[in-house]
Amino acid sequence: QVQLVESGGGLVQAGGSLRLSCAASGRTSSVYRVGWFRQAPGGNRAFVAAITWSGGSIDYLDSVKGRFTISRDSAKNTFDLQMSSQKPEDTAVYYCASTGRANWPRLIGVYNNWGQGTQVTVSS
Repeated sequence: QVQLVESGGGLVQAGGSLRLSCAASGRTSSVYRVGWFRQAPGGNRAFVAAITWSGGSIDYLDSVKGRFTISRDSAKNTFDLQMSSQKPEDTAVYYCASTGRANWPRLIGVYNNWGQGTQVTVSS
């Protein structure tokens, strides 16, 4: 089993920045990719960004490209999401998740380990 713990959420004004971190522990040798997802109030959980454990492949939701950056720290087994130029529509609970599968990086169903989530609120 892989344990994931998110941190770094909070309140930020529109145009501001926040950095989320996801710490992975446990059977991390089984992880192929770590993804960030978000769920807005009343909405479905949706893909935001993903990075392979090796760091060799990165994918972003179109609406966050150029504003969000996903990265990994191999020494700490952490996966960060740097969010800049934030918009009110970025308000959501953000989750990190891991999968051992190489395909379908944006598909929620392939991710089998999830963190507890961290709230991000962007005020206008």
